[in-house]
Amino acid sequence: MAWNRKEIRPGQVVRERVLSAKKPYVSYTRRVTRVKTDQRLVTIAFDDGPTDLPASPDKFSGRALTDILLDTLRDYEALGTFCMVGDTGENYPDAAGRVGRPHWNGLRFDHYPDINQDERGGVVNNPEIVGRLLAEGHQAVNHSYRHIPFGRRPFPYGKRACLENLEQVMADLARLHGLLKKKHGYTMTMGRPPWYMDRISGGYTSLDAFDQMGYLYLAGSFRGEGSQPLESLQAEADAMVMPMGKVLAADPDALCGQIICQRDGYNTVRRTPVVFGLRKQLDLLRRYGYRVVTAQQLVERSPFADVGPGEPGFDKLVRLQKTRAIAYWDNCLRLDAPMTWGELAMLLAPRKEAVHRRIQQIRETGKSQHPHWGAMDWCAEQGILKYAMDPDGPVKSLPTEFFDPIQGYTRRQVYEAFRD
Repeated sequence: MAWNRKEIRPGQVVRERVLSAKKPYVSYTRRVTRVKTDQRLVTIAFDDGPTDLPASPDKFSGRALTDILLDTLRDYEALGTFCMVGDTGENYPDAAGRVGRPHWNGLRFDHYPDINQDERGGVVNNPEIVGRLLAEGHQAVNHSYRHIPFGRRPFPYGKRACLENLEQVMADLARLHGLLKKKHGYTMTMGRPPWYMDRISGGYTSLDAFDQMGYLYLAGSFRGEGSQPLESLQAEADAMVMPMGKVLAADPDALCGQIICQRDGYNTVRRTPVVFGLRKQLDLLRRYGYRVVTAQQLVERSPFADVGPGEPGFDKLVRLQKTRAIAYWDNCLRLDAPMTWGELAMLLAPRKEAVHRRIQQIRETGKSQHPHWGAMDWCAEQGILKYAMDPDGPVKSLPTEFFDPIQGYTRRQVYEAFRD
């Protein structure tokens, strides 16, 4: 795990945090930051709601914050992606931090929408808002039940509590997943870790948790929220819009396939610039011909970061990624790279077997394992590959029962030859 410490300018299109400093590996769970498309499609993802408290300052007659966002999206025929929490009411004992600082809503835990007002936030406490959100076609993403980081984040939350192991992370995610399924008949397909904290003790990452949940990892590529306190509400709302305007003025296609990060809640000085800036953002996007779609709709149209619709073999690759691991965790295919034995195993092994075997091996040995260990183990057990094969070694032959004759062993050639 590594952090990208490069200074981030407002609105800059960046990956704010880097999951791993090592070479990306093929994974069932892909970290979707943006996708490749020449269509003017964009996703807006709202963190930390739903929220029943009014806007601040309240200019909407006490109407719930999330309802105001839904009203605005409806006016623009836009669909939002809501990264929701379950309930932070169990995150006590705790005390508030200083207004304007990262700990404003709790010294040990996050509390949404605010400390001592947890009963006004989350899925548990807002069934009507959640029902409306889903009925109007918006997407719900698992942002964890209690919004406790999966691992420790040294700065600025070094004293904050975190989940202690993979079992606790899984229990927290499953709790919210089950709640949406039971109470609303909705099955979530994506997750986003609190604060993008990916490290889990024991040598795991959020990818291991999402692998078991069957999720894609929803990241983000453009900071559109007014979460940083400025001298006034107007300045905060302008900070949501001006960077986007500059980017589009320089290149009208700059936001194609991007995921804009927002906040369904208060900033650190308890203001809500989002209810004022969102309308301006949507007006700007409409002027440039963009449609705001859910993250699920975006990846269904174009799943990958480096290969888009209309490129050779795209339709087959889209088919394959629905049931098999063919892309790296950073959502790139790198089709011209040599195929490795581990990547071949990930193409052939059943997801459930590959994920379970690797996790079990880590638990039994107490040691980290190659990302492709479970798939390699299953393929060796089936007699498809040999136990002695190096998962990072280049493929030199293919099992003929799965592949047509092939001239080379790039990833592109192997996928083209695979009889799916």
